[in-house]
Amino acid sequence: MKVSVLGAAGYTGGELLRLVHGHPELELVQAVSRRYAGRPVAELHPNLHHLGLTFQAPQELDRVDTAFLALPAGASAEVEAGVGERAGTIVDLSPDFRRGAHSASGDPYRTGLPELFGDELPGARRISVPGCNATAAVLALAPLRRAGLVTGDVVVDARAGSSGSGAEPGPASHHAERGHAFRVYRPAGHRHETEIAELAGVRARMTVTAVPAVRGVQVICHVTPPRPVTRRDVLRLLQRDYRDSPFVRVVARGRGVHRMPDPQFLSGSNFVDIGCAVDEDGGRIVMVAALDNLVKGAAGGGVQSLNVARGLPEDTGLEFPGLHPA
Repeated sequence: MKVSVLGAAGYTGGELLRLVHGHPELELVQAVSRRYAGRPVAELHPNLHHLGLTFQAPQELDRVDTAFLALPAGASAEVEAGVGERAGTIVDLSPDFRRGAHSASGDPYRTGLPELFGDELPGARRISVPGCNATAAVLALAPLRRAGLVTGDVVVDARAGSSGSGAEPGPASHHAERGHAFRVYRPAGHRHETEIAELAGVRARMTVTAVPAVRGVQVICHVTPPRPVTRRDVLRLLQRDYRDSPFVRVVARGRGVHRMPDPQFLSGSNFVDIGCAVDEDGGRIVMVAALDNLVKGAAGGGVQSLNVARGLPEDTGLEFPGLHPA
């Protein structure tokens, strides 16, 4: 399958180039960037020097089987109709076409989260990948909601690395301001609250904090169950619901330093780790989920969804397990 990546100069675009190049069933034919057209890809993505690619302008878009859109919010909607004339399948990584949206051609956008919506993906021509914070929270919360273990609002405390702000620098991402900060930059009303409600079926009250890391998302979800539960109850639920999901790892260790999911060990991987704790009285469940925001939370989630849509093994081209120490 021939693939073009639009928005290839950004961090997510770079991850798409890396993953598509290493995928045995995909052929990377174009890295598209309006701003950097004509310049070497390695100038922005030095890890991809061996590809020998040059950025091409959007008007030079070839006819391809699949186009990945790694564009800022609002930009995908502007170009989607034109891209759709030259690409059989579009995988969008922006918020423009999430849950319930339709393309200019009338095709519905399917949610690119195979763990929960895999039945909707086979044969899909339009796919929209959820946001990284939402992906982590939804995968942590959906099994509890299905089991009737969520009452009232869920408090979601998310921590995010700087790459989630994109490649374009700004006052808040300047190293002197961001390097050692634990900045609560979205204390209430985050847009992912609506996305979590739509995908997991729970009402979330979300806070997001910028932490001194480059990659990674960790969410801590506080849930009140209708009846007392144990940690073993919750772990069994997670293991049952995700037994056929190759990229969800249930962290059930009871001892050692790494008892809870930590995004530092997931860098470059498409895994999401989920763990839990329960108060002694069984009256509060604390869910912890971690992932690499650029991979499982964006580029990897898109490739995983395309695999399902085209009948390939879900983990094709996504086998990298992460690093330790990182």
